[in-house]
Amino acid sequence: MDKKILVNQSIDYIMQHLDEQLSVDAISAHFFISKYHFSRIFKEETGESIYSFIKRCKVDQSAIDIKLNPTKAITDIGLDYGYSSSNYSSLFRKHHDTSPTLFKQSIPTDRMAIPFTPGQVAHFKTAEEYGAQIEIQEFHDLFVIYERFIGNYVDIEKHWYRFLDKYETVFNEKTILVERFFHDPSITDLSQCICDICMTAGEDCKLDNVMWIRGGKWLVYHFDGEIKDIFAALQGVFSLWLPQSGYNMAERYGLNIYRQIDRENHHVVMDLCIPVS
Repeated sequence: MDKKILVNQSIDYIMQHLDEQLSVDAISAHFFISKYHFSRIFKEETGESIYSFIKRCKVDQSAIDIKLNPTKAITDIGLDYGYSSSNYSSLFRKHHDTSPTLFKQSIPTDRMAIPFTPGQVAHFKTAEEYGAQIEIQEFHDLFVIYERFIGNYVDIEKHWYRFLDKYETVFNEKTILVERFFHDPSITDLSQCICDICMTAGEDCKLDNVMWIRGGKWLVYHFDGEIKDIFAALQGVFSLWLPQSGYNMAERYGLNIYRQIDRENHHVVMDLCIPVS
């Protein structure tokens, strides 16, 4: 198997099993490869050891859970990821420079700093205003060509244009452009955020970098605005509407589905989608 594909599939596996006892032995066995060989390849491709990646993703995902479940006890969230109360608090503080309790108390309700542009602030709408632009929809599975990058989400726009130019011969009037994002940039270090840039393709596509994105029930927020304002919209939906909606996030990634792109004016019409149950 190609190294990049192996690492991409292992990252998908890890993200799907963060609340389980993950080990290098178990992951390498799942992909029928020596753990020493796998560890070396993972570090080469990501710049991070497999141990560090798993620990970081567990802590970052637990922070998202704190954000989405304001009434759930922090000790229970730590236990969900295999940590005792004291171990979880210590690990969280080491990773985020604050305790999980203080993190919970500091979750913004009306504005927050924009991590990509220090000094600028994103202002939220009310939960009711977000709700007016939200629908719950059922999606079919999508077969896509994708390229994954690890880095600052502020670079997504330029990666998209390179991707579209690279696969312009595949693009047609039925093509759907999708972005799959795994991290919350207000929580995860900006240099370590993961995003998949995707376009739908026929199942007979012969490229190696293809995968299925599972369908199901999704919260869909309809966005029409400048690319720079996507962060504020997503954070508002996550921080205000979703925690009080009665829905739970069902997978550890969200989707952005592009409907229109105006390159010159950096303007998009898109659906910001969160899988829910």
